[in-house]
Amino acid sequence: MTYLKKFKFWKENEFFDKQTRKELSALDPKLDKKEIEDRFYKDLEFGTAGLRGVIGAGTNRMNKYTVGKATMGFANYLLKTYGAEACRSQGVVIARDTRNFSFEFATTAADVFSAMGVFVRFLKNPAPIPQLSYTVRKENALGGVVVTASHNPPEYNGYKAYDSTGCQLTVDVAKQVMECVNEVTDFTLVNFNRNVGLIKKINNTDAFVKVVLKQSRIADSESKKNLKIVYTPIHGSGFIPVCKTLLADGFENLKVVESQAQPDGNFPTVPAPNPEHRQALALGIELAENVGADVVMGTDPDCDRIGVAVKTKDGFKLFTGNQMGGLLVDFVINFTNFKKMKKPAIIQSIVTSSLGAKIAQKRGIKTFLTPTGFKFIGEKMNQFETAKKLQNHIQNYDYLIGYEESYGYLVGDYARDKDGVCSAMLIAEMAAYYKSQNKTLYDRYIELCEEFGYFIDSQDSFTMKGKDGLAKIADIMKTLRNIPTLFEGAKTTDYLVGVDAEEGFGKLAKSNVLKYDFEDGSWVAVRPSGTEPKLKIYYCTSGRTEAAAIKKQKQFKKIIKTTLGL
Repeated sequence: MTYLKKFKFWKENEFFDKQTRKELSALDPKLDKKEIEDRFYKDLEFGTAGLRGVIGAGTNRMNKYTVGKATMGFANYLLKTYGAEACRSQGVVIARDTRNFSFEFATTAADVFSAMGVFVRFLKNPAPIPQLSYTVRKENALGGVVVTASHNPPEYNGYKAYDSTGCQLTVDVAKQVMECVNEVTDFTLVNFNRNVGLIKKINNTDAFVKVVLKQSRIADSESKKNLKIVYTPIHGSGFIPVCKTLLADGFENLKVVESQAQPDGNFPTVPAPNPEHRQALALGIELAENVGADVVMGTDPDCDRIGVAVKTKDGFKLFTGNQMGGLLVDFVINFTNFKKMKKPAIIQSIVTSSLGAKIAQKRGIKTFLTPTGFKFIGEKMNQFETAKKLQNHIQNYDYLIGYEESYGYLVGDYARDKDGVCSAMLIAEMAAYYKSQNKTLYDRYIELCEEFGYFIDSQDSFTMKGKDGLAKIADIMKTLRNIPTLFEGAKTTDYLVGVDAEEGFGKLAKSNVLKYDFEDGSWVAVRPSGTEPKLKIYYCTSGRTEAAAIKKQKQFKKIIKTTLGL
């Protein structure tokens, strides 16, 4: 069926609700041809990260029907894999963030699962991703779903699927689920008639906070009381769990940015709810300056990532995800009792800075690299867990911390995805500890740089929307693969052809990433985003001084942009 025929079918068939037909009727096939094509030229793809797209009517948009199709496919996979009895008793967990239509899409997923005989535990309130992951594990569920588009602009939403370990679907499982989703070729066959008896609403925020508090590293109540914190949930799901956790951990001097505290899927106070960007923390920094706070923290809408700024003599300094990752590695190592750990290890993605790995290496701690995406860190954690059960001493590592450059960290094995709630607590504890020593987190970071070298990291993202954009991204990756030597003296690794993992763990999952490694620890990596229409280029350069590392990075960026015409 051509995209125009699909458009006509959706616009005229009464299976689709009035709002959907009204939205499509407002489009003119002659004047809005490009818009109609983009809405219908394909079905919104269920990839390894689930669904993500612009909200609206059409097969290539996030709406009730594409969510219903994905849920029907996921349910069919669960029924095939575990059987009807297990699906009816163990079922799935569903959560959502505060985005526009998140509640409606989560309700749709619950309706379809229950209609197909799959029991649903539905988290009543907007909840962080790690809370979903924890709940899947705690309730012995067969899987889970979070309706979220993370830090994307307001017009987006998404659908993340999780397995029985609370981990986002890894490659092999995702392929099987994708096959089941793709078998649903007729949207009108999706059953939206909920089975009320198979849906149970739950609220386990307090239980989640309790397990997060177990990851606390310092008990000094006086230093915690002395730390002044400003926190913003940026209109997202972190407000209640983060505040509850910080207060329960002894941080009494906590201020919340009131204008960003309430859920609002339009994110009216920020250009985008992305804690990587200073604009998202601007109101928090303003409040911090007014009340004399020491640290500002902000979490994204699904509260799996966190951005941080600390007060310095030159104003508030923002940390990159890599810098905070290095600080957390250092802090967790220094404040962990290793008596029960025989082989501690950290896990990080291949596009994460080498600073944390160097810190761990000096302490005799192994670093494992995984492909991009926290699901691969979760998968490695599961491999450690399996090795323990099998008493495989070679692979029997003790998980310490996992993190990636995109502001995501996880300490503790209660979940299998990054956790902005636990990270907020540990970052506050770090700041309190160093304040008691008359230092800031930035002071400690500089100490680490002086010891291990300066690592300057940055990322360039090039948005290329629509069908033409995806084709251009594919052409760029093809061009790079046909260039024998992009950087003189660099080792080129193509993760699309398969790379051996360490310690006998087989091969790393194939991923569309090209990485150029230099002997001094510097590297450049290029990959298409798995969730957004973007080409991402990562830079990490090292030097004995900051100026030397910055100079090297400028040279690398010039080569990339000249070669690709960006």
